[in-house]
Amino acid sequence: MITGRYGDFHTLRQQGGVAGYLKRCESHFDHFGAGHASTSISAALGMAIARDRRGESYKCVAVIGDGALTGGMALEAINHAGHLPNTPLLVVLNDNDMSISPPVGALSTYLNRMRLSPPMQFLSGSVEESMKHLPFMGGELPPELNRLKESMRRLAVPKVGAVFEELGFTYMGPIDGHDISEMTRTFQAAHRVGGPVMVHVVTTKGKGYPYAEADQVGYHAQSAFDLDTGKARPSKTPKPPSYSKVFGQTLVKLCEQDSTVIGITAAMATGTGLDILQKAIPAQYVDVGIAEQHAVTLAGGMACQGLKPVVAIYSTFLQRAFDQLIHDIGIQKLPVTFVLDRAGIVGADGPTHQGQYDISYFRAIPNFTVMAPRDEAELQRMLVTCLQHDGPAALRIPRGPGEGVPLMEEGWEPLPIGCGETLCSGDDLLIVAYGSMVSRALATADLLRASGIEATVVNARFLRPLDEALIHPLARRIGKVVTMEEGALSGGFGAALLESLSDHDLMLPLLRLGIPDQLVDHATPQQSFEALGLTPEQMKERICNRFEWEASKTGTTPETPSLLKR
Repeated sequence: MITGRYGDFHTLRQQGGVAGYLKRCESHFDHFGAGHASTSISAALGMAIARDRRGESYKCVAVIGDGALTGGMALEAINHAGHLPNTPLLVVLNDNDMSISPPVGALSTYLNRMRLSPPMQFLSGSVEESMKHLPFMGGELPPELNRLKESMRRLAVPKVGAVFEELGFTYMGPIDGHDISEMTRTFQAAHRVGGPVMVHVVTTKGKGYPYAEADQVGYHAQSAFDLDTGKARPSKTPKPPSYSKVFGQTLVKLCEQDSTVIGITAAMATGTGLDILQKAIPAQYVDVGIAEQHAVTLAGGMACQGLKPVVAIYSTFLQRAFDQLIHDIGIQKLPVTFVLDRAGIVGADGPTHQGQYDISYFRAIPNFTVMAPRDEAELQRMLVTCLQHDGPAALRIPRGPGEGVPLMEEGWEPLPIGCGETLCSGDDLLIVAYGSMVSRALATADLLRASGIEATVVNARFLRPLDEALIHPLARRIGKVVTMEEGALSGGFGAALLESLSDHDLMLPLLRLGIPDQLVDHATPQQSFEALGLTPEQMKERICNRFEWEASKTGTTPETPSLLKR
């Protein structure tokens, strides 16, 4: 709001509006694009090195939260920066004991112990405030008392600064992040120091709004709420439970039946539904912090010793652990289950968070069985399938509510590996849909049927292995094929089926519907589907154009999205 975007703030995270994350093309104040944690120090250090190489003199400042400091990338950058004593770099550690969930790990515990220590509470609390209001103080502490306060801080918590100073940083703090005068003095001093400097700032997440201060997890990504009461505004229409919630509830029941099942998350307990397991059976729950690479290899180690780890990570965040998926899980064929939340279109978070690549990258990893449910009931069965499978397995689930189908409380039967199902039959067209696109495929088939075009719809269920025994004979008999997926077309599900048909000399007309080779910007999911031409009405039109069928009996057709015209 202080970088020239205040007038557009009401458009935040809306289609065509201001982005929710740093975006270089939006403002010259957004020096580096970001949506994932732990990247700021690396980027700032790169800029500082470039500055020095070019003989320039601007300042480079990285701001990082204590939650993001749990990420290995941040620690790698600190290690590198400390090795460059002549490269000025200011790192501001915003220590509020919070990220999306409370941070975990030894470093977080260490900072928290310091923050809550009696000397720090004395120096940051009412005693200091009372001294400022003494008549002879004039509302401000004199320089002598400020220096005394800083000395007492260092005496109270000497090890905090020592950790960073041993890594090559000049350490300053901890200071009150809500005291503007103190921060100004500290930053002025920090910029006079050559080499890397760490300024440790203690803040309160949600400061100034009591409801946000009291519920720092809930208000991290709050939907519309009443400002006076702090309560979320109820949805106008009731929705089925989310896929994340169904996954969490089902995993709890499976954990109750088998003590070797362990849920693992990377600082996203609430988002993935694992907060349900955390509350119900904390002994079978692990949060590793913002450390996806560690989460994957940790699960591999558990699997080696007889446990059944279930790693729940957003699709967009699991990208960060691609090497671990290959090297530590796939090659060794370890029985680890991966649940990819937020797979597909995610809406307002924009291109940094779209889960559009996991289909493509999982296709390349050896020994994995990969699947996606058509609804929340099939999710339950797939989770059981993964846990009973002797090898690595992954299933992707979309963001938001399920299809509203009845759920089973227990007794879930595993699915036969690599077997899809035929949902309806027709002789004019074969539609093979994967995961969340199955319901849209059925809706598209209904629209086609109204125009006299009969389609067979297959719920593929599995990406690896594909059900060639089911799909190939249908493709050969019908002769026209359409694939539907909520993911990137490059190397995606449709590409997998196309390759499979080609390998068996089945050269048929085939239309792949999914996300083209482009970024998907922030908007509502429905707006994104419309922009991509993936609503049932648009897909019907595209199918009719591809196979040169009459689009409708009335002759009226929806306009082709501009991006498809291009």
